[in-house]
Amino acid sequence: MADYCCTLLAVEVFGCWYLLGSTCGTITGGLLNFSLGRSWVFRSVPYPVGAQLFRYLLVCSGYLVLATSGIFLFTHFLHLNYLVSKITVTLMLAVSYSYPLQKAFVFK
Repeated sequence: MADYCCTLLAVEVFGCWYLLGSTCGTITGGLLNFSLGRSWVFRSVPYPVGAQLFRYLLVCSGYLVLATSGIFLFTHFLHLNYLVSKITVTLMLAVSYSYPLQKAFVFK
């Protein structure tokens, strides 16, 4: 949710290009996601944060590239609204990329 709010704020209020707004939103959402994933979803607080953070940054970097590319393709070539593109791409990546990698690699 923070991801979409930050994207919307950057694009609609501050007039940023939709890919820049989406990138800001993805980074903001990623920071919140790490905190929630570590303490609530995967309950891995007793483990060292450094190694988890490094693995998370690797996964998050890949996610950022895939999400930005997907949003561009959906918006530019399929002519979808940038928010529809963002919601579609992030839902697809959440199920197929982000959650499985966080469960098996980051917070194992």
